[in-house]
Amino acid sequence: MGLIKAALGAAGGVMADQWLEYFYCDSLPENVMAVKGQKRTSGRSSNTRGSDNIISNGSVIAVADGQCMIIVDQGKVTEFCAEPGEFKYDSSTEPSLFYGKLGKNILDTFKNIGKRFTFGGEPPKDQRVYYFNTKELIGNKYGTPSPVPFRVVDQRAGIDIDIAIRCFGEYSYRICDPILFYTNVCGNVGGDYTRDRLDSQLKTELLTALQPAFAKISEQGIRYSALPGHTMEMADALNEVLSGKWRNLRGLEIVSFGVSSVKASEEDEAMLKELQRNAAFMDPTRAAAHLVGQHDFRSFCSNKKMKKSTVRTIYSLDIATMGPELRFALRGDGFLYNMVRILVGTLLEVGMGRRSPAEIPGILEARNRETAGYTVPAHGLFLMEVEYP
Repeated sequence: MGLIKAALGAAGGVMADQWLEYFYCDSLPENVMAVKGQKRTSGRSSNTRGSDNIISNGSVIAVADGQCMIIVDQGKVTEFCAEPGEFKYDSSTEPSLFYGKLGKNILDTFKNIGKRFTFGGEPPKDQRVYYFNTKELIGNKYGTPSPVPFRVVDQRAGIDIDIAIRCFGEYSYRICDPILFYTNVCGNVGGDYTRDRLDSQLKTELLTALQPAFAKISEQGIRYSALPGHTMEMADALNEVLSGKWRNLRGLEIVSFGVSSVKASEEDEAMLKELQRNAAFMDPTRAAAHLVGQHDFRSFCSNKKMKKSTVRTIYSLDIATMGPELRFALRGDGFLYNMVRILVGTLLEVGMGRRSPAEIPGILEARNRETAGYTVPAHGLFLMEVEYP
């Protein structure tokens, strides 16, 4: 038994005047997930005794856009269709599987769960037509009643700690596998199966999944304050965590995950700001940026009796980590007596937290050797190249 595609269009199309029995479903509101199909019977129907659970050969079944229809015989799925149109029911053919936008994965579900008929098999005894809402179900609010751990990793600042955050927003989901949803969730419902029968359970499971999902997000280097800009990554992470219960068991998946606000505790925020501030103060590369260009480097010269101009131009000052070593590479139009050694000593003091990068402009303006850092030993200092115009 199977379906033969008769005509495109929703309920009330060209087949409506020629049917034996006509199964259809009105537009499903957003709070309805599944409903039993409605039936209109004509005088040609072989189902003269009025049985609601037998489909006559030659009947028409209409499927609207955003819906999936399944035919169930004695609790087993025998047909499904996720393509909009009108279909003629033919009991002499094999099952027809129109998966539409749901994708081919639903075929695997049918092979595992669906009932396969063979020619000459027993006739149908209890057939039902169900329709499922496959549109995105929006407007599901969530909020963490208690703080959720979030790992903060900032390699530049040397931070790797767990903080507690609260997160609020909305998410949407949809039925991606109606066969699983029928088999494991709604079953043979007599009326509408509405979202409120399932939403409480889904929200609890989603909040439980937030912690491992946050762990996957933090591994990507995304800060908690940037979560509103990475909702697609959050939806993917949640689907990965929830796939066992939602997709593989109930045939559901998250479509979008919106974050309206995310906030850490005042103590954690203050701690992070202090750690980041300290890291910024100890960043010698930020201090080095103040030294590049043309400046009066008298504060970085050991010759107090220097009478010639102490203005020099540094074209570049690069700092690199080479194993246990720090390597400073300076390129300029000339260097004063001990200038390089004093520059490196000053930058090392910034790295050790004794100075702030913001102090460098003041040291330059002071033109006083006493304001700069110490003079590092000469070993390790060498001339790399001399360029002539």
